[in-house]
Amino acid sequence: MALNIVTETDGRVRIRNVLMSVSDKTGLDEFVPALVKACPGVRIYSTGGTYAKIKELLGDEADGTLVAVSDYTGQPEMQGGLVKTLDFKIYLGLLSETYNDAHQADLKRLSASPIDMVVVNLYPFRETVAKEGVTPEMARTNIDIGGPCMIRASAKNYLRVASVTDPLDYGNIVNELAAHGGTLGFDTRFKLMKKAFTHTAEYDSAISNFFTSRTWEEVDSAYVKH
Repeated sequence: MALNIVTETDGRVRIRNVLMSVSDKTGLDEFVPALVKACPGVRIYSTGGTYAKIKELLGDEADGTLVAVSDYTGQPEMQGGLVKTLDFKIYLGLLSETYNDAHQADLKRLSASPIDMVVVNLYPFRETVAKEGVTPEMARTNIDIGGPCMIRASAKNYLRVASVTDPLDYGNIVNELAAHGGTLGFDTRFKLMKKAFTHTAEYDSAISNFFTSRTWEEVDSAYVKH
């Protein structure tokens, strides 16, 4: 028996709530206004520099469209911005299943919104460690935590959520949204899911490769004076 995974027809999901947090802001200038135009009434939840960039792009239109994650969750950004999106309310929205009544009751109980699309790319770890003279501390501080969590949660729930990790996909996404009344098809979400898990796998591999190639003595000497 097929699951009743969406409220639209033909496996399409209407994009109403978008979570956006990107290190690489390439393409946002075109993507954000086109997204808002293609999805009337959409809400964009964002943080930090991404929030500031979107607010600049939307101008007066940001009112009622752009929401700070801290305002949505009721929790301020903490630890110098390291903890922003790691929040219970965010993950209820990412992992909720349309066909699961218990999930819907949880959303209602916490006044949480189902998130339909995540637009996330990660701290530039690979770019950082490729530089001459990079230190273990420089590498460590460029390990993204919240980003991979959001990508993995949204990709796992590809039955309902689109996980967007590559700015090169922005154009195709807004074109599909514009052509189909603000909805994305199952095939698109499935392709984005595969790309998202490849992205996080390669990211984790880069972290593993960097630290595996170094000895404890080498790393220890960067922090401790003997």
